[in-house]
Amino acid sequence: MDIQQFWRLIDTARGQVADAADTEAVAARVVVLLSALRPEEIVTVQRVLSGLLADSYQTSLWAAAYLINGGCSDDGFEYFRGWLIAQGRQAFEQGRADPDSLAELPVIGPPRIGRPPVECEEMLYIARRGYFAATGEEVPLEAVTLWHPYPYLADDWDFDDRAEMARRLPRLTALCWPST
Repeated sequence: MDIQQFWRLIDTARGQVADAADTEAVAARVVVLLSALRPEEIVTVQRVLSGLLADSYQTSLWAAAYLINGGCSDDGFEYFRGWLIAQGRQAFEQGRADPDSLAELPVIGPPRIGRPPVECEEMLYIARRGYFAATGEEVPLEAVTLWHPYPYLADDWDFDDRAEMARRLPRLTALCWPST
């Protein structure tokens, strides 16, 4: 499975759930679709997913997740990128290229008490769960163990500095961190 096929898989799953905004339902549907594939194909899905996660490991995207969710740990950033992948190729690529553009997505708004975080941990495990559903076995560790060098994260970006966030991510800051 290549990157184009991966995105078609995500689009198919999004089209087969009642609410494509329910990313956990999207992830569950992807697992069902994967379970119908050959085990070797499912392993390649993990490789594509790992590559997308590595490619989206960016300071600016982490800052966007921080604004959107009212804070963001390293695990939270993984789950946020899972959510972004579940949005489909266009949203993922646009968000990666211009994290401030995420302000245009309907689900994004001010963090508030009771609103669940914008994240989808389940997307991180689609290949493993699909493989298990297809074979009854765990994915062979050597088949999915990939090392992706994570790029340098800028340590000169203070996510708690409103002026800096407004300068770097103006639309998201205005939406998620309104002036008092």
